Amino acid sequence: MLKRLDILSHEWVPRHIVLSPEERAEVLKRYGIKPEQLPWIKSNDPVVKAIGAKPGDIVKIIRKSPTAGEAVVYRFVVP
Repeated sequence: MLKRLDILSHEWVPRHIVLSPEERAEVLKRYGIKPEQLPWIKSNDPVVKAIGAKPGDIVKIIRKSPTAGEAVVYRFVVP
């Protein structure tokens, strides 16, 4: 029997968070953009599946950065 790997616990996978409607509105307003203008991430991406994000959601990705400490990016989930 195969053991399932929890990809979210791997050290090279940054933290992914699905934004709430309020957080989504705040991000779009802050940058003055539409969701489609964000970089895209496919709904069949293993991490997107693991966190339960659906097409139309915005995902916040928090990466460790040697220079900035933390780098935050946003991705728009597409089919």
